[in-house]
Amino acid sequence: MVRIFNHYLHRQTLLHVLFDLGLILFAVVAVVLSQGDAVVTTIPFVASHGLSLAGCMFVINSASGLYQPVHNRSVTESCARALLGLMFGLPLAYAIFSLLPTNAGHRELITIGAMVAVAAVMAHRVYAAHSSTQSRLRSRILIFGCGEAAKSVGATLKVSDPHAEIVGYLPGPNEEKFCVAAEQTLTMQGTLTDTARRLNVDEIVVALSERRGGSMPMRQLLDCKLYGIRVVDIATHFEKTLAQIKINHVNAGWLIFGDGFNQGVVRTAVKRVFDVVSASLIFLAAFPVMLVTAVAIKLESAGPIFYRQERVGLNGKPFKVIKFRSMRTDAEKDGKPRWATLNDDRVTKVGRFIRKVRIDELPQLLNVLQGDMSMVGPRPERQYFVDELISKIPYFAVRQSVKPGVTGWAQVRYEYGSTVEDSVEKLQYDLYYVKNHTMFLDMLIMLETVAVVLTGKGAR
Repeated sequence: MVRIFNHYLHRQTLLHVLFDLGLILFAVVAVVLSQGDAVVTTIPFVASHGLSLAGCMFVINSASGLYQPVHNRSVTESCARALLGLMFGLPLAYAIFSLLPTNAGHRELITIGAMVAVAAVMAHRVYAAHSSTQSRLRSRILIFGCGEAAKSVGATLKVSDPHAEIVGYLPGPNEEKFCVAAEQTLTMQGTLTDTARRLNVDEIVVALSERRGGSMPMRQLLDCKLYGIRVVDIATHFEKTLAQIKINHVNAGWLIFGDGFNQGVVRTAVKRVFDVVSASLIFLAAFPVMLVTAVAIKLESAGPIFYRQERVGLNGKPFKVIKFRSMRTDAEKDGKPRWATLNDDRVTKVGRFIRKVRIDELPQLLNVLQGDMSMVGPRPERQYFVDELISKIPYFAVRQSVKPGVTGWAQVRYEYGSTVEDSVEKLQYDLYYVKNHTMFLDMLIMLETVAVVLTGKGAR
């Protein structure tokens, strides 16, 4: 894993991004050089346009979800996403290189080269996602521990990290209860450092069920680190592997003395400028869609077009959230708050569609412009549910240290949820965001939101 602006990315993902961007730049410059000295003077112009196209392709591929781990995605689905990217990428390549100076030699040939490069990038995205060569890039991980915590780490790696190869589980000095299969349990040969080096381990995840009475060989773990082996505790492992902060494996000390949770005046000011600019642009672009939605809601059922409800905002301050009405007007006729569920019978036909593609969220752009919300942040909840969840879930109030968002890390990473257990899962994503939020992560979340809208997946 590589940490960029506080956010963890797979090294393989970063390499794929750099390869794709480099391929476009190389292709257009190669076309120029192939034409001889007469057009070498156009290289600066071509290179700048190539960088512009490469940046646009990064946005398109990210918004299409082509840089996300495939997990259970089929080759057919990857091809469909690539074709969708081509629909935007090819006209964009033509438009960008049509802006080359009219005296640039072989402008048409350069444009064709750029379009071929775009197609090659999309083909590479599909190939790289499903190629067996991925196994050559795997990190060898040793799990130090054999208890329930170690078993949880192993299960997480198998499901969430295709680039991880579990070497085995090494029991701690005082561990008595083993929860992993016997064939996966290793025997210490010499010191921990000797064992790790013999197994050619890249990383050790410390997941001991018992960490008292000398069960943590600190000196040996330090030696492993000095030999270039990464050593992480279980909380950090989940943070970088799942982009979550698992509340069962953290304590207040880890949250307080670790890095992150930096708000800052500069960060707040930059985020506010970003919110105002992006909300204004999206509002203008989406206004025709919002107008059609308003008419559809009015035609389907009697009642108001917009739905206003009190939610909890920054530092627990209440505000009125604005959304398109997607439920019947008598959705809570008994006056008792209810969780919205996946196939909620209170949702209207128009409401079901606009909820699926997130159109119902668009009026919240007004909340952003008013300063009550941000473009990116935890989902705003009702006071009734906040009080309930604070009493049941540790650290739930931490998510109120930033403004709620129109979209957020939990919304794009977790499927629809309507229980306390679902709230725990979403909170773990929210804690990751509050701890590590930067403009870089905000941009990634907004790009992933586009992918969620296009595929109809994600949480509400």
